[in-house]
Amino acid sequence: MDLTQSLDEIKVIAALLHDVSTSHGVVFNNRALKLTLKKVESRTRAEGIGFLTKTLPRLGRAFDKALCGKPLNAVNLGFKPMVNSQLPRFLGELFSLVLAQNGEVLPLPCAKSVSAIRQVLFAFGKYELPYTDDQELHVVSQFEKTEDDVKLFNVKSSLFPLNNTDAPNLTHVGEFHFWNFINKGRLHVKVKTTDEVRHTARILLARLFADFDPKDIVPRHGPGAVATKQRLWDKFRWTNVSAKITDCYPLDEYFYASLGHVCDRLQTLSSVTDRDLPARVILVPKDSRGPRLISCEPVDYQWVQQGLGRAIVRHVENNELTKFNVFFTNQQPNQFGALLGSEFGRYATIDLKEASDRISVGLVRLLFPSSVFTYLMACRSSSTVLPDGKELILEKFAPMGSCLCFPIMALCIWAILTAAAPDADARESILVYGDDVIVPTAYATDAITHLESFGLLVNRDKSCIGGLFRESCGTDAFKGINVTPVRFRTVLETSRSPESYCSWIAYANQLYDKKYYSTYDCIVSGLHRIYGEIPDWSMRLACPSLRVVSEEWKPKRKRINIGLQKVEYRVLDVRAPKIDKVIDGWLMLLRYFTEKDHPMSGDPSCTVLRNIYPVIPDSVSMYTRRSTSMLVHRWR
Repeated sequence: MDLTQSLDEIKVIAALLHDVSTSHGVVFNNRALKLTLKKVESRTRAEGIGFLTKTLPRLGRAFDKALCGKPLNAVNLGFKPMVNSQLPRFLGELFSLVLAQNGEVLPLPCAKSVSAIRQVLFAFGKYELPYTDDQELHVVSQFEKTEDDVKLFNVKSSLFPLNNTDAPNLTHVGEFHFWNFINKGRLHVKVKTTDEVRHTARILLARLFADFDPKDIVPRHGPGAVATKQRLWDKFRWTNVSAKITDCYPLDEYFYASLGHVCDRLQTLSSVTDRDLPARVILVPKDSRGPRLISCEPVDYQWVQQGLGRAIVRHVENNELTKFNVFFTNQQPNQFGALLGSEFGRYATIDLKEASDRISVGLVRLLFPSSVFTYLMACRSSSTVLPDGKELILEKFAPMGSCLCFPIMALCIWAILTAAAPDADARESILVYGDDVIVPTAYATDAITHLESFGLLVNRDKSCIGGLFRESCGTDAFKGINVTPVRFRTVLETSRSPESYCSWIAYANQLYDKKYYSTYDCIVSGLHRIYGEIPDWSMRLACPSLRVVSEEWKPKRKRINIGLQKVEYRVLDVRAPKIDKVIDGWLMLLRYFTEKDHPMSGDPSCTVLRNIYPVIPDSVSMYTRRSTSMLVHRWR
């Protein structure tokens, strides 16, 4: 890539380095700043923007490993080392405040320098650049390779017998405490063998779902695309419902608004086919290293998965057995655990690689009670179509894209780790949010062994066990201090774009809060050049706003709104065009019944879930197309 195509990104990096020089002027002086800027420019000219999006993040990941106990060696990463040292010359003045010459952590490392180094190195690590055909082929081939690995575990898991002792009748536990019941034969000694862990994990999940009714669900459609390619308003017109689904979820009960709806559609009911349609793989932008693979579910599967998935989430987050250990809508416990673990070293964070793709059907069969497993399998896609048209039989339980992927993955991980935990303290300290896991450091090595014995793959490079660096749920912590960098994802556009406008205003505000004032000014000047006037927070307007804006760039046009009794300004805002699509009255009623009273829509703590499952608009005939947002001038 030509240097001129990376000029704006270089300006941002240069501004970041100026801010670092301001805060670390004693060691990172003007001479060091000039040499570093010269190195950034020369290597970007030679390597293109890949220096910012790949090379620097690679050094950053090696730095994180060094904080966890693996010495840093600059030569292995393509950077010239300092004299008689393994540390890189690039930002060497800051590295020397954290690491010794042999690449190991100093006895008293500077947490402020850790934060500065990571901000510069990871700034463009998640940049969503267009991916190449080779990257696309690599992601798809990796998906197929993982299927082969999962198939081996499915064959192995079929050798485990499932008898009545694995799923005890929990109604006979009586007045005994649940853990006392298990302790009788299990947890008075360390659980080590895979068979023992499997047995206890199955009891745990049987206990968890003892009072759960998988038929007590309210199905609904998700916000994403479906394999059968229906538009939003066409999803409610049933043309095919798999016989596998209707065996557990009858057509008249779960796919129609009422018996009156069924009677009115009796003539067309016979035209609804019962084929088992495959899912469909699509690739979406992730970062500069390549795309992310998502599997779109058929519309009939998505309908039931959404209902069953949300029912499981509500049940798990309110059950005494899991409410303090497994989370789906709140990342704060894991984030706090990472900060606490980095301060005292008592807790470790474990990162799972390809976690959603390695939860096999065999693993779910081994762990979940049959009363739930039957319904999980009823709404699971058994195959998916790859981008080249090849149909692949799925060995995993559910790929990313299924509503059941996240909760089932989290419960499998929790059940295995809890069953294998050596004592009550370890059990109570386990925190699971999807594939983000926190366990006591003393238990971490055994936890990794047990997870991998069930076909999961632990990313040891990103798992933080030694040292005082921890990473979980988007929070990076060192010595109890949040050192999470601001990561730029949306590409910096030179023309008007609603995504770029909103994203870069958010990035600028985050940097301002972290006191990177030069970088803030650099981004803001670029935004003014493209978008003109932008409001700031002091104006208290319901639109994207910067922290601070000089008077010359604040919106000038204003009026008094008599009805609202307020001053309004003419500002840029994002608007998504609404589609008023009148569909059949029964279908509108079905949409109303399934979406209007979202059980979590009024809970302010459920912002994550509301992003996944948006609340229905006031009108059941109103829709919004994806990727149709536009920038418009509005009175605010």
